Amino acid sequence: MAASADPGRQRQEAAAAVVVVGSCMTDLVSLTPRLPKTGETIHGHKFFIGFGGKGANQCVQAARLGARTSMVCKVGKDSFGNDYIENLKQNDISTEFAYQTEDAATGTASIIVNKEGQNIIVIVAGANLLLNTKDLREAADVIRRAKVMICQLEVTPATSLEALTMAHSSGGPECTGVTKHISQRTWAEEKKTKESGWVLWWIMKTLFNPAPATADLDSRFYTLSDVFCCNESEAEILTGLAVSSPADAGTAALVLLERGCQVVIITLGAEGCVMLSKAEPVPKFIPTEKVKAVDTTGAGDSFVGALAFYLAYYPNLSLEEMLKRSNFIAAVSVQTAGTQSSYPHKKDLPLDLF
Repeated sequence: MAASADPGRQRQEAAAAVVVVGSCMTDLVSLTPRLPKTGETIHGHKFFIGFGGKGANQCVQAARLGARTSMVCKVGKDSFGNDYIENLKQNDISTEFAYQTEDAATGTASIIVNKEGQNIIVIVAGANLLLNTKDLREAADVIRRAKVMICQLEVTPATSLEALTMAHSSGGPECTGVTKHISQRTWAEEKKTKESGWVLWWIMKTLFNPAPATADLDSRFYTLSDVFCCNESEAEILTGLAVSSPADAGTAALVLLERGCQVVIITLGAEGCVMLSKAEPVPKFIPTEKVKAVDTTGAGDSFVGALAFYLAYYPNLSLEEMLKRSNFIAAVSVQTAGTQSSYPHKKDLPLDLF
């Protein structure tokens, strides 16, 4: 069942610009001086429960930057699930299609963070794996009316694939004729001057974050992704190539591009990211500023959520500029402990980001 007894009650006056089909996880976080070795028990100095899950993380970051957002997800009919739906509401995210089930518990993530901000994470997806075709069909209108739709792999791959297919079956509410055809073909890129760089034009875009990554990812994920965004570890799993530098990331990105992606972005943690597109298949490294990391958990999701915000609301920015701004926002998030609790709001960021 959906979170609201009266689905129409929460229907937004305007369509959500950013729609996320993905996961909600309750984070169980332990802070320790270092990460334990295999078979070792160590003392931590702090424990807290927070809100996470890649899908919800990305949605929260986009919402905090000012995006009108909607979350398509499933949590358990339990205390964690109730708290999670309230958390989405508190972040001004539509919960019209936030479903609850009695057939599984709300997903959880057990996280250990060391003093350098590095982490190890184990997730138990629970109710996330029960998000299904029926749920997506109920949310079809909000998905098709979005400017950007985000998917990951913390729900079943079949569900994410169906959502991407659904998004590509629509050119958006105002598309007809040639415009709709262009939208279904994903990118129409127009080369501008060196000063303005590449400008991306579209009606509706899909942003896919293949996490957790699997080596045997269905080939349709590549062709249905307008923007394919992964980190270096995920790129290694997907391509079989070692990725330990921007140059390595560029090589891996070319492999992913050849599989049918329109734009590939590989994030490199504290280093920044590498981008390339079919229109300009030369890898470009975009560094980020160096900061003192307190907790890197969810930084990649902050980046994806910020990118979705810029794709939806600032389409005339060059992709490079969008990525620079997304790098900056993700760097802010790592300077505070926690996942969603570390994500900055628009009011707390420099005005030149907007």
